[in-house]
Amino acid sequence: MHNSGALFWEKKSMLIISDVHLGKVSHFRKFGSAVPQNAIHKNFELLTSIVTQFNPGHICFLGDLFHSSINSEWILFEQWVTSIKSQIILVVGNHDIISPKKYEALNIKLALELLIDKFLLTHHPEEREGFYNFSGHIHPAIKLKGLGKQALKLPCFYIGVQQMILPAFGIFTGTYTLKPTLKHKVFIISKDEIFKVDIIS
Repeated sequence: MHNSGALFWEKKSMLIISDVHLGKVSHFRKFGSAVPQNAIHKNFELLTSIVTQFNPGHICFLGDLFHSSINSEWILFEQWVTSIKSQIILVVGNHDIISPKKYEALNIKLALELLIDKFLLTHHPEEREGFYNFSGHIHPAIKLKGLGKQALKLPCFYIGVQQMILPAFGIFTGTYTLKPTLKHKVFIISKDEIFKVDIIS
């Protein structure tokens, strides 16, 4: 697990990333939201940094790679894809509405799910007997509370007995607060680190 929200599967040389939502900044700016222009480039900078660090043979995006229809960020994505050597796989999510032909032209493979050994990679969390599930979609976070009634919500890797839900990788995605039980493990991510949170019943 990496504090960017990515997961590196060392044995398979696979970098797993969920919910980047490229194009979302441009989409919101188009409709008048005051989102800084430089936010567009931060996702690509973060992607380049994590790929450089792990040098994966494969990159698997667990859905919602793009937020909606094609906009100006697609050109930046094309440039980014041609700059890396990794084979890219997109497990299609509910936001992935861009024509498959556009991805195929970039030699990106599309799939509804991936089965690798006893692991099931999907966009939506799923329980399937005999498989451990890696997924996204939820944008998981938990809320930390202090003795002085302070509260802080942070994204996390949300780990259950049969599945791990990855945090959203994109910087402009939002989060959904989950309430873990003693059966869960939670690893909070911040700007500079990742750390386990003990669950108290």
